[in-house]
Amino acid sequence: SNLKREMDLVRELLLRIESLQLAAGSTVVLHATKEPLAHEGDDPAIIAYHMGLLMSAGLVDPAEIQYGADTFIIRGLTWSGHDLLDSIRDPAIWRETKEGITKAGGFSFDLLKDLAKGLIKTQIEKHTGVKL
Repeated sequence: SNLKREMDLVRELLLRIESLQLAAGSTVVLHATKEPLAHEGDDPAIIAYHMGLLMSAGLVDPAEIQYGADTFIIRGLTWSGHDLLDSIRDPAIWRETKEGITKAGGFSFDLLKDLAKGLIKTQIEKHTGVKL
């Protein structure tokens, strides 16, 4: 496949799903072609591909198997999804994390999270003087 993982889109989709503020136990039907999943100028095929990635990586909780190539029924983010998003939410941390990943030459969700958490830790140590 010529579809590449776009880190910015991964972060963006996690933010978009989080902003739905789904109540426990509820589900939502999302379409790769429209809001809130797709925003102006997004390519639905790329959105759908990344939603598939997020679900297979265990970051998004699918309520049931999707019944269309661009339709997703989800319960929201998983614990891991929230965890990853919390570690890359801050734009400055995100920028540094992306630079680190580019230098490392590889991209996995684990690497992403570890890098971001390391940067956050460094930031906390700098601000508090407490070694973590």
